[in-house]
Amino acid sequence: MQLFPFGHATHPQWQMAAGLVLAQLRAQMTLPGYASTPTLGLLYITDHYAHVAQDILDHLGAELPLVTDWSGTVGIGIASSNVEYFDEPALAVMLCALPSDQYRVFSGVAPLPSTFTPYTALVHADAGTPDVAELIAEMADRTATGYLFGGLASSRGDVVQFAIGGNGNINGHGKAGGVFRGGLSGVAFGEGVQLVSRVTQGCQPVAPARTITGADANLVTTLDGEPALDVLLQDLRVSLEQPQAAMAALRRTLVGLTEANEDVVNRSGHFGTDVVVRHIIGLDPRRRGVAIATKVDAGMKLAFCRRDVEAARADLVRICAEIREELEPEELPLAVASALAASDALAAPTPARPIAGAVYVSCAGRGGPHFGGPSAEMQIVRRALGDVPLVGFFAGGEIARSHLYGYTGVLTVFR
Repeated sequence: MQLFPFGHATHPQWQMAAGLVLAQLRAQMTLPGYASTPTLGLLYITDHYAHVAQDILDHLGAELPLVTDWSGTVGIGIASSNVEYFDEPALAVMLCALPSDQYRVFSGVAPLPSTFTPYTALVHADAGTPDVAELIAEMADRTATGYLFGGLASSRGDVVQFAIGGNGNINGHGKAGGVFRGGLSGVAFGEGVQLVSRVTQGCQPVAPARTITGADANLVTTLDGEPALDVLLQDLRVSLEQPQAAMAALRRTLVGLTEANEDVVNRSGHFGTDVVVRHIIGLDPRRRGVAIATKVDAGMKLAFCRRDVEAARADLVRICAEIREELEPEELPLAVASALAASDALAAPTPARPIAGAVYVSCAGRGGPHFGGPSAEMQIVRRALGDVPLVGFFAGGEIARSHLYGYTGVLTVFR
């Protein structure tokens, strides 16, 4: 598979930003190793451009007539290789060269045809859609692997999604405008599109996993048969007799949750793949309970955790190393991949490298200062994977497998 052309730019006038992006795309499409006739475009814009979303899509479609299919959405921030754009007008585009029979763009107005069997899917969703988590789970059930990746659109204004499909045919658009609001949209991929995807929670467990033995809606009353509040204070090594120190520790603490048959912490001491992280939203001294930001049931497993810069950096490097090790298992054992991922040893993109392009969806609350500075999160990804084609956005919730996450990053690469 050839490298996917990509471009990104910021400018107060969307026409200027689009012109800069088009210049980057066209230049790359003439280079050896890059796809010269891509048909699928992934488009992400910051919310500064949300009110002109249709104009942007129409312009790009007219300037890139070979690109017959588009998918994307809006974010408070967007990402590309080595850069993040927050609180400024910007757009990013990646053009994917995939066999036309191996993908379908879908939306609420153009659902997937019954004749297409999806194996995985890139999904964009509107957080305001009723039962959005259930819709995501239903979409995952429609795929052969149960694997989705993507996120919830985030915007301080209009929440828009891009979805227009010609199935690789120039005359496939019909009268569809391609910009809509609400529901789910994205791209479903067939078995022939090989993807590798990982989730980074950015958290480190601070205590062993425990089983919820008593619960009332979102209140955990007992853990392993002991009062949940007592267990929490014990795990954090704090006491309510020193309220200031206790509250400072509690504000940094979250919980990782899984179903009863899943592991919270894996053998390497990191959270397992099905863990969802939620905030602690209150304490109940009378019932000695801990309230968290989701409904829980007895039998689920729970581990208290903390999220900080060091944990976030280490976990992001870890998933990049795992991706590299899976892509190059013979040449790069995990220990070597981890060492490379933590260094600046990788060079510019090359057709010999087994990554054609990447999509990164991160929580809007993770960007910038959470990793130590502007664009720091994407710089870590670049150091770990190399300067591969990459686009993405900062979401109001992240999608991986059949789950809706928060405060995570979902990195997916096309082999």
